[in-house]
Amino acid sequence: MTGTGVVWDPVYLDHVTDDGHPDHPRRLEPLYRRLRDPLVNCRFTTIVPRAATDGEIMLVHSPSYLNQVKATAASPASALSADTLTCDRSFTVAAMAAGGTIEAIRRVVAGTLAHALVLARPPGHHAERTRAMGYCLFNNVAIGCMAARTAMGLNRVMVVDWDLHHGNGTQHIFERDPSVFFFSSHQFPHYPGTGHFTETGQGPGEGTTMNVPLSRGCGDGEFAAIYRRLLIPVARVFEPQLILVSAGFDIHADDPLGQMKVTPAGFAGLTRLILDIARQTCAGRVVFCLEGGYHADALADSAMAVIDELTGRTSTDVDAMAATADTGRLNTIADRCIHSHRWFLKELDGQLS
Repeated sequence: MTGTGVVWDPVYLDHVTDDGHPDHPRRLEPLYRRLRDPLVNCRFTTIVPRAATDGEIMLVHSPSYLNQVKATAASPASALSADTLTCDRSFTVAAMAAGGTIEAIRRVVAGTLAHALVLARPPGHHAERTRAMGYCLFNNVAIGCMAARTAMGLNRVMVVDWDLHHGNGTQHIFERDPSVFFFSSHQFPHYPGTGHFTETGQGPGEGTTMNVPLSRGCGDGEFAAIYRRLLIPVARVFEPQLILVSAGFDIHADDPLGQMKVTPAGFAGLTRLILDIARQTCAGRVVFCLEGGYHADALADSAMAVIDELTGRTSTDVDAMAATADTGRLNTIADRCIHSHRWFLKELDGQLS
């Protein structure tokens, strides 16, 4: 396996919302300008996206909801929820976002690329089986995960969500499924209000959901430390065959929707940590997928830091970054997560403070 793939395409600017809406096309414009630079573009393989088929979308979403999204093509402006706006191109763009995710996963699973980054919109992790919410139309990561399992022969997939907001849609889609481990860190309490420690999965999926609700103000060191302490042992036990990352850049210090303090260096550190986990557990197979990130320049800086790490231009020392964390602040959070999972993952006992 060689090389990094990146999904990006002007079609993702065709989903137009109100000028004041956070998920406006302009959030991607500075990043796309950088990706066009020949000195940047030569460092990765551009993956040409395609539209997900109805059948692929219905691996996750109900037929009635698919038809509801399709119907938005008849109006220049409509809304699927109070915060999820559409235009007459939104269904096509959303299908391309899901299809681009599937194509990136296919290339990585096939071994033609080592890993990939999907820079598409609209985002997806709030989308439930039967409804839109939180700017999300189709749950791109969940659709990609199901495609990997049904069409690519994978049995265990881990989804890691570092977005500012809890990925309620992804959790609910997979919370009864033991073949998908969902790990989410998020600001709490915050929209959408889900993602408590005690949400650990249901029925046969009990124990394969881990929520890490964080208080405001966590920065590079805190994120590196909590991921080192919790995600590494969980991944070693679960042994995924593929890792999908819901990469939300709204934990950046400048993001208008959040109160976290992560910098581009912190995103590089998280990327390096997950790359290392993937090399140890699943032959390096990992696909990062854009979710939130609503300060356009901060998003561009942060996504470029991820690309630098993926392409080997940088190699962040995660241990040194984690050593800067406020450990007293994190111990309570980590211990509660561990206690919630110790009956399922005995290996976590050693991580108690």
